Amino acid sequence: ELRMRLVRIVVCLLVGVCVFYFATPTMGQFLMIPIAEYLPKGPDGLPSFMAIDPFEAFSTRFKISIWAAIVACSPVILWQLLAFFLPALKPNERKWFIPTFVAAVVLFIVGTIFCYCIILNPAFQWLTDQAMGLGYVAPRMSSYIDIIIKFELGFGFAFELPLIVFYLVIFDIVPYKKLRGSWRTVYVVLMVICAVVTPDASPVTMLLMFAAMIMLYEGSLLIARVVLGRRIKRQNEELAKEEDE
Repeated sequence: ELRMRLVRIVVCLLVGVCVFYFATPTMGQFLMIPIAEYLPKGPDGLPSFMAIDPFEAFSTRFKISIWAAIVACSPVILWQLLAFFLPALKPNERKWFIPTFVAAVVLFIVGTIFCYCIILNPAFQWLTDQAMGLGYVAPRMSSYIDIIIKFELGFGFAFELPLIVFYLVIFDIVPYKKLRGSWRTVYVVLMVICAVVTPDASPVTMLLMFAAMIMLYEGSLLIARVVLGRRIKRQNEELAKEEDE
């Protein structure tokens, strides 16, 4: 079962890499849009990167195609992974399978869109401003693409936070009351995560991500409170009983 699902994932990724490799120039121009003002113009008048050698151009195109395939195939990957664990779930837990799958895909996509539209421009502005008075920044192809990909994946995975919080409550791993009462500790942990995930060490980027994660955390608690009202009430009663004992 595991081998079959892994083979499906690998085949899907290989097909995706082959398809996206030929579309790399278009995807590269798309990735440049948020940071176009910090890039030099090429002979065609479009923003462009610098490649130190021909192999760098090839390796960068290959890297873009790999990550594009991972993102495009993420629904298939998530579906295969979740389907593998489905038989181990109890009947009352299986009803969350489809909602979990949909939520995970949607949250990841929303995270990448948030990063693309809001984060990339101020992040690269801060990074390029650090060279002021020292020299100029040469936009090397492999370096810039690597930073952009790290940003996109970091925010994509960070936006899975509501799903994690929801299942901590639903599976009684951490009661709602403790999550709600330990908000100071949670905020500090989120701040540390933001500092680790953001690859540019920019306070602007880190604070933007921190603000987004706080809203996601509070929103997930609100949703859990509404959807799992009875379960939360039972958890609170059990905690109160333990405290009395």
